[in-house]
Amino acid sequence: MKCVRVVDPADFDNIVNAAVDESSAVFVLFFGRESPDTNLSWCPDCVIADPEVRRAVSSVENSILLEVPIDRKSDIQSPFNVFRDRADTKVERIPMLLRWTAGGPSATRLVEDDCTVNRIKEYIKSTGQQ
Repeated sequence: MKCVRVVDPADFDNIVNAAVDESSAVFVLFFGRESPDTNLSWCPDCVIADPEVRRAVSSVENSILLEVPIDRKSDIQSPFNVFRDRADTKVERIPMLLRWTAGGPSATRLVEDDCTVNRIKEYIKSTGQQ
């Protein structure tokens, strides 16, 4: 599995397009940014889901995981959150995992409590990846 972090939201489209050109197994994970003091996300659900998402995605051959950190809880709810307002992402809660293809994101996504071990495995399988 290759991991690519989207540091600047303005680079999101270019990074997604490059990943899709490189692999048919592109997954995007929106999560709470890590604290510099603890190296853990401010989002407790993200702390739990992160290793499970990585384990599941890494089992897919030639997979790419795009990591998209969100700064603070208030940023998710802010009308200025670019990922909240985008028609293709609509991030309202995290963690959020979705598969991305040349046609855009999958219609289904895993959000918050859906990011459990079994659901992550099911999701990867249902979006066409074994």
